[in-house]
Amino acid sequence: MYDTIVIGAGPAGMTAALYVARSNLKVALLEQGAPGGQMNNTADIENYPGYELISGPELSMKMYEPLEKFGVENIYGIVESITDKDGVKIIKTADQTYETKTVIVATGAKHRTLGVLGEATYASRGVSYCAVCDGAFFRGQDLLVVGGGDSAVEEALFLTRFANSVTIVHRRDELRAQKILQERAFANPKIRFIWDSVVREIKGNDIKVTEVEFENVKTKEISTQAFGGVFIYVGLDPVSSMVKDLGITDEAGWIETDNHMRTAVSGVYAVGDVRKKDLRQITTAVGDGATAGIAAYQDITSGF
Repeated sequence: MYDTIVIGAGPAGMTAALYVARSNLKVALLEQGAPGGQMNNTADIENYPGYELISGPELSMKMYEPLEKFGVENIYGIVESITDKDGVKIIKTADQTYETKTVIVATGAKHRTLGVLGEATYASRGVSYCAVCDGAFFRGQDLLVVGGGDSAVEEALFLTRFANSVTIVHRRDELRAQKILQERAFANPKIRFIWDSVVREIKGNDIKVTEVEFENVKTKEISTQAFGGVFIYVGLDPVSSMVKDLGITDEAGWIETDNHMRTAVSGVYAVGDVRKKDLRQITTAVGDGATAGIAAYQDITSGF
């Protein structure tokens, strides 16, 4: 029996585990990959207090290191379900079952797909959702980035380190990204834009992506352009299927909480990108984690 199990080792989960563990409680961090979550897919982080510039993997390890000092148990596993039985939370993975007084869900979100022809066919053969992971494989090629938000523009700027050119296609006639990112993109000679357009199909040969078909949403004109790779950043979907039977999500799957990160089920908390909120940043994830850690401690010591 644990006092708290934190599911997910992104910045929110690691912070939550740290705050609970500092209260001298028995804590486990259950994760299916390396500590850091999506931070590991980010080359440069410029908006985290205390660092002018730091890589995602480096910040991930700096957040993880104190957890060992405070005795947080690290468990590998993919969570299939979380149930509440007489106040005890039962967490089932593919091969183990764990019991805990409280659970903090920090499972984050995953990149949304376009759902167009060729996207699944050419996944890992020219279609990617992570420029940091795959950008170096596309040296000297013409690349396409789909999206107009912060992630799309940040990754487009990163890809210019390797690519011959980077084209951003956006369904509107202006970007949604922060102004400072827009200014950098417009000033970069390697970056081009296709406005008011969506991807209809990703085409290729037996080996890799070779071209993309577009549709202009205003004129309905169809066009095709050659690309060696397609990087997709069109939003996020919550990773929350494991709590679907608890009744704590909205229709889209985002977990709903109060200001203390408590859900409608006593002893269940949610933090970070999986939570229903307006801003999903590392700083807000850390804040969520600290708040949930304190709330869990208070609930455990007060006996709920």
